[in-house]
Amino acid sequence: MLRYLPFMVLLGMVIYALIDCATTKKEDAKHLPKVAWLILIVLFPLLGSIGWLIAGRNRRRPPAGGGSGTGGTGGGRRTTWVAPDDNPEFLKKLGDENAKGAERDGDDARDRDADGDEDEGDADGKRDGDPRPK
Repeated sequence: MLRYLPFMVLLGMVIYALIDCATTKKEDAKHLPKVAWLILIVLFPLLGSIGWLIAGRNRRRPPAGGGSGTGGTGGGRRTTWVAPDDNPEFLKKLGDENAKGAERDGDDARDRDADGDEDEGDADGKRDGDPRPK
């Protein structure tokens, strides 16, 4: 089993490099056109993959400030990921959902009798708030 490990590592690296190269924008490929990088990766798997991973793609670094903090892409530029508990938009949405849930629970509580039963009717045949007999 151990003799297959180098082959599996090479195969994984080639697949990763092919997918990375294929999904990279044309203008982000360095030194050679994107099609040339794909051909190199297929014809020379070891050298092509290593070459692509080291020198083939223009790697963008996030800004030093950490982005806009919105947790997504905004204005066509990439931002860093923000945890949900640090994202003000997510917290506002969560608060709104909790308020709606509490309001819904309050409506359910008003529909119950003092006994804790649903609004079904009393022993005298009258429903709560209904003056007519059954």
